[in-house]
Amino acid sequence: MHLTNSTTILTARNRSLLRDAALALGCAALFGLLAALVTGQWRPLARFDQEWIGELHTYAREHRIWTASVQTLSDIGGTVTMRTLLGIAAGWLWLIGARVLAGWVAAQAIVGWGVLWALKLAFDRARPSFADPVSHAGGPAFPSGHAMASAITCAVLVGLLWYRVRRRGRTAACLVAAATVLTIGWTRVALGVHWPSDVLAGWLAAGIVLGTVTAVIQVWRPGALAQDVRRVNWRTRPRVQRVLVSVDQPSGTAAPLDEDGPHGAREGFLSDPEVFLGDPGDPADRPDEAVR
Repeated sequence: MHLTNSTTILTARNRSLLRDAALALGCAALFGLLAALVTGQWRPLARFDQEWIGELHTYAREHRIWTASVQTLSDIGGTVTMRTLLGIAAGWLWLIGARVLAGWVAAQAIVGWGVLWALKLAFDRARPSFADPVSHAGGPAFPSGHAMASAITCAVLVGLLWYRVRRRGRTAACLVAAATVLTIGWTRVALGVHWPSDVLAGWLAAGIVLGTVTAVIQVWRPGALAQDVRRVNWRTRPRVQRVLVSVDQPSGTAAPLDEDGPHGAREGFLSDPEVFLGDPGDPADRPDEAVR
């Protein structure tokens, strides 16, 4: 095996793991701070929550058509919709053979749901209360399930799409995902069923889940996520293109990773696209070979 290739893979693996751990720990620290402020009823935060909720509720009560539109957006972006999307993605990945990647997607949905309700029951924060509510929701408020589920789902879908598109596609995907997450979070406040701090807590909790699940899988199965990404790219490549690659490849010659089927993937999944999508002519982008 080429030593330079092994060093590159090891460095990318460590960098990826550190970034996932940093995401989880950073979000956990911010979530803990926010939770302390909420439970301690910090007056500036409480005043911020009350003012936003009060103004938006007044507007929603006076504009019923607008409120109905916001409710529709909230329903479309609900937790059931988001988990259904993750379930469909996980099922498709399993069917094409990307089993570890499918497990990663499913784990994000399942762990996210479990963490959400563990936090809700632990803090048991009351939702906003009005004499004339424009919408209703059950269960504790902190954190927001809609905000958390939408953040996890959009991040996962962007991650799955990341290596299928180039820079413009990635930028568009990130913008659409960010707009979706912000819109869904805003609808929960506009409808008066969550405090703004509930929505922020949902986003931070999503970061904890995303980073933790990814880091655990990378430790448990090093390199498996990256290999499955290559497998997905190979399986979804147009059939004619795959046949041409097979015909053009000289016998006994190692092909670049993106032309060598699903095997030999590099590290850096969901954290370092330049490492993963390096120059095809770079020796570090080719499968490991025996030392001659």
